[in-house]
Amino acid sequence: MADPITYDDFAKIELRVARVLEARPHPNADKLLLLQVDVGGEPKQIVAGVRQHYTPEQLVGKNIVIVDNLAPAMLRGETSNGMLLAATSGEKVILLTVDDAECVPGARIK
Repeated sequence: MADPITYDDFAKIELRVARVLEARPHPNADKLLLLQVDVGGEPKQIVAGVRQHYTPEQLVGKNIVIVDNLAPAMLRGETSNGMLLAATSGEKVILLTVDDAECVPGARIK
């Protein structure tokens, strides 16, 4: 188990709903996908290590949960401007999604 954090530590993390607009394989990495997401009118690219678990077609149109205020990172020559949230269950990776049609991209998760 990880060390406990304070509420103030957790409050620094900005979780938001993002709609996947486009997904494609990373040209230089077998395990990565490049996702173009809408975070409330603000487009972003996220590099995600879910290529072995999801096809691009399975992701387009989904509302996923992302860490929106993560510092940008360069992953195999592509900039990632956030991180999607997923659960690991055995060998399976399951994206955290928001299925309520009234939940719009950019909605803050608290």
